[in-house]
Amino acid sequence: MTMAFVFPGQGSHSVGMLHELAQVYSEIESVFAEASDVLGYDLWDICLRGPKERLDSTVVTQPAMLAADIALWTVWSERTGLRPVVMAGHSLGEYSALVAAGVFSFVDALRLVALRGQLMQEAVPMGEGAMAAIIGASRQQVLDLCQQAAQSTVLSVANDNAPGQIVVAGHTAAVKRAINLAQSCGARKAVLLPVSVPAHSALMRSAVEPFSQALSEVAVSAPTIPVIHNVDLLEHHQPDEIRNILLQQLTQSVRWVETMQLMVARGVTECVECGPGKVLVGLNKRIAPDLVNHIINTPVQLDQTLDVIQEDVL
Repeated sequence: MTMAFVFPGQGSHSVGMLHELAQVYSEIESVFAEASDVLGYDLWDICLRGPKERLDSTVVTQPAMLAADIALWTVWSERTGLRPVVMAGHSLGEYSALVAAGVFSFVDALRLVALRGQLMQEAVPMGEGAMAAIIGASRQQVLDLCQQAAQSTVLSVANDNAPGQIVVAGHTAAVKRAINLAQSCGARKAVLLPVSVPAHSALMRSAVEPFSQALSEVAVSAPTIPVIHNVDLLEHHQPDEIRNILLQQLTQSVRWVETMQLMVARGVTECVECGPGKVLVGLNKRIAPDLVNHIINTPVQLDQTLDVIQEDVL
């Protein structure tokens, strides 16, 4: 058994997430209490009770997801000595992986993702950027679609999530043109996503410089567990390399299909999704059908996963 951990990002959050686990494990609320002290507002209350509109705001979603991922990692770490041989995070989830690997302190990462959310929201005026999921088309078909629909505006692949599920991002008009052209370019359907920030596109360029300044002021350590990065599918160990790759992540595509294929090629046989929801499990089943996936965001799921993995180790 060779185990990897993957950490989800935006899109896996929901009002009430981790409520069941928090009733059993005090670490959940402790991590959120630490986050609330840093942020200056009650993050756990928003996650528990909403309103949904506030949790959906990227400036809240990003620290909320980091806290949720790390709360689960803390519960896991305090109940087992088992460690993954490699980790990755989907988009924002890469920061969770880096905290788990000891690259950033939780507090520093929390401040970074809160700023990241703010800068991303400010990068494009409301209504001028959008994202859409293109379903049932190959990567090359989606690349061709972007070229056809861009028409001198920004439109590119933001997330290569799974075979037949690719997300594009850019100017709203270009995204809408892509939706209208999608079926003629080989897609089964195209769906506008309920987000206001065209993440992982060139429209995030204005966020790079101020985020670079913030990264330069944060302590960065070499990872204690290898982390595969979204942008280049490489592990990075030098502080400046890690800072640079996180800057690139703002404007470049999340290569999730290749990330999971690389893990499997390295011999990974089991994968734990360390965060709310089961988005990554769904993607991973399509990328690598033989990979055994686990979810740990309820007490029952956590116990089942620990039983299975500990039995495999023995």
